[in-house]
Formats: sequence, structure tokens, C-alpha cells
Amino acid sequence: MKAGSTTALSRKVMLASAIGTTVEWYDFLLYGTAAALVFGKVFFPKSDPLTGTMFAFATYGVGFLARPVGGIIFGHYGDRIGRKKLLIISLLLMGTATALIGLLPTFNQVGVLAPILLVALRLAQGFGLGGQWGGAILMTAEYSPTSRRGLWTGITQAGGGLGNFLATAVLAILATTLSQADFLAWGWRIPFLLSVALIGIGLWARMSLAESPVFEAAVEKAKGEVLRAPVLETLRTRPLRVVLGGGLKLGENISFYLMTAFAITYVTEMLHLSRSVALNAVLAGSAVATVSMPLWALLSDKIGRRPVYAFGAAGLIAWAFAFYPLLDTKSPALIAVAIVVGLLVHSAMNGPQGAFISELFPTRIRYSGASLCYQVTSIVGGSWAPLVSLALYRQFHSTLPISIYLAGSCAVSFVATLLARETKGLSFDEIDAEAA
Repeated sequence: MKAGSTTALSRKVMLASAIGTTVEWYDFLLYGTAAALVFGKVFFPKSDPLTGTMFAFATYGVGFLARPVGGIIFGHYGDRIGRKKLLIISLLLMGTATALIGLLPTFNQVGVLAPILLVALRLAQGFGLGGQWGGAILMTAEYSPTSRRGLWTGITQAGGGLGNFLATAVLAILATTLSQADFLAWGWRIPFLLSVALIGIGLWARMSLAESPVFEAAVEKAKGEVLRAPVLETLRTRPLRVVLGGGLKLGENISFYLMTAFAITYVTEMLHLSRSVALNAVLAGSAVATVSMPLWALLSDKIGRRPVYAFGAAGLIAWAFAFYPLLDTKSPALIAVAIVVGLLVHSAMNGPQGAFISELFPTRIRYSGASLCYQVTSIVGGSWAPLVSLALYRQFHSTLPISIYLAGSCAVSFVATLLARETKGLSFDEIDAEAA
């Protein structure tokens, strides 16, 4: 195949992965925004507002509990039969669950069955997303040129930022144009039902992809031999890299959900400002994150993964103590500054992350290894971050403990970055040869 056609194919894979990632993160992150604004009132109306929000975030956290299970199962088959099929299955699972949430009856209509169904669909969302990230990132990474792997996986990562932007934008438009009563009665359902159209776009993008050539070459080199248990093989041969990859993810994961989903709750429930103030700030931050992620990732191709990632972690350690005081000013402009700067610095971790984590593992166990790092961390990271923050606020009536919690998680990522080896410029052939 000619170099030009190879590059064109690689770009097609990168764009298809980014589109699919946008769709799936739209689905998953939409739930977090809705949990902050709607679900406490619709599915837990018997509770006081703060308790109802805590219950809503508890169902939000359930999705994160399912993500490692999805990561393990999708990783197992992704390392055995390839990346492409698993990407399509994960997209269908996520999109269907999201659309069904938009059709759920409320607590006032069917009682306790409503939150039970909500939890079941959130589990399906989490399971699907658990398999999506590893497949999308690896398809991009394994098609991309070594010298641009950071950039191309960074564009795929930016799909998550774009998904959050779209989810927040739709809710912001509805919150602005509808009355509170109409928004709670039916308006919140519209973004979930829109997922049906997005599924079609994602499937169109992914159905035409060919299997990863790096994976096919690894299988051919192994003479068709298939690993019986890639996840167990990963834990047996690369336990330290799983721990380091999880450490890289921890601070990025917790900080993102505190600066988006929990920030919306804090601004609306604790500061008693309008939904629009919170949503517009997150909308601006998501736009900045979407644009900056590929730029941080490109910088990691130039100077290395470690210095860029370390900057992001250290920057958020400092910003954690400015973030909530800025929110407490109740100034819409300063609230926007808090979230925009926070997500900009956060992107210095999120942008290079796909390349950094995928480069920790050889091809035969890369799907399993990357999924373990990314998804297992979510149990103690994003799943409980809003709940932990709400509990800290209720206990201490101060945001300082939340800032310490945020800074501490980023300190873990900073240390993991220092302990990880630099992988910029390593081809997957070199990584596989070292493993052999």
C-alpha cells in the first residue's frame, strides 16, 4: 500500500474513532449533567434537595462500577479476536441504554420501579463504555505513525470533550428556553432520545473500518495462537504498569468530574444560582478542552509524555485551591474562569493519556492492559467523586476538604508520571520486542 493511501486510511480510522468516542461520551456524560440538574427531583422526589441529588449521584456512580467489568470482558475479546467488532457492540449498547433512559417513567408514575430501571440502564451504559475507550484508542494508536501517535490519539480523546460539550449544550438550550416545570416534565428527555440519531452516525463511521494492522501482524507472528486469558496474562506479566497506568488516570478522572458534574451541583444547589450559569461555564470549559487536548497531545510528541502529563497534574494541584473560591464569588464570569482554566489544565493529562497508556503494554495484551488502567480506576475515581464531595461538604460546610481531595488525587497522578518511563517515539514493534 502506498504511503499516501496508508496515511489517508489512518486518518479515516482516527476520525471514525473520534466520532464514536464523541457519541459514547455524549451518552455517558449526559447522565452526569442530568443527575446534577434533574434526576434527584424526578426519580427521588421524596427526599430533601441535597439528599435527592446524592441519591441521583449514587445511580451515576453505579455506571462506573460496571465499567471495569466491561473493560475486562471487552479487553479479553479485543485481544483475542480484534478491536473492530468490540467497538461496534459497545456503541450499540451505550446508545440503546441512553435512549431508553429518555423513555423511563418517573417516580410519581411507577414508584420505586423508576429508580430501579434507571440503575439497570446506567449499568448497561457503564458496561458499554468500559469496552469503548480501549478499542477506540487502540484502533487510532495502532494505525497512527509513531511520531504522531500522541496527536492522533489526542484527537480521539477530544471526542470525549466534544461529547460533553454537546450534552451540556443541548441541556443548556433546553434549560434556557423551557420553564422549570416543562424542563422537569419532559424537556430533560430530549437529549437522551437524540442519542438514537448519534448512534446512526457512529455506526456509519465504524462499520467501514478494517481491523488494526498491528493486531493482525501480532497474531500472524504468533502463528495464530490466541491467548486464553489476556487479562490474567496482563496482571501476571505487567502488574506494575497496570498500577502506574491507574495512577495516571486517578487524578485526571476525579478532577474532571469535580469540575463538571459536581460543579454544576455546587453552583445550582449550594450557591443557588441558575442552571444557565453552571451549564454555560461547563459549556465554555468543554469547548476549550476539546480544542486543547490535541494540542497538549501534539506537544507530548515533541517533548515527551511525562513532562506534559506532569504539568497537568501539578497545575491542578495548585488550581484545586483557587477553584472553589472562584465559584464562591457567585460571579458568572469568575465561575466560567474557574471551570475553563481547570479543564484547560486538565487536558494536559487527558490529551496525551491515550498514547501514554497504550504504550505501556505489548500488542497481545494492550486492549486488556489499557482497559484495566482506565476502567478499574473509575471505581475509586469518577464514580464516587461527586458523592464524596457532597458528603465532605455536608460534614464540614466548607469546600476546603474538597480542594484537598482534588489536589491529593492529582498528586497520585504526578507521582505515577515520575515513576513511569518515557514512551514517546517508541514504535509498537519496539515495545513488542522488549516484551518478548
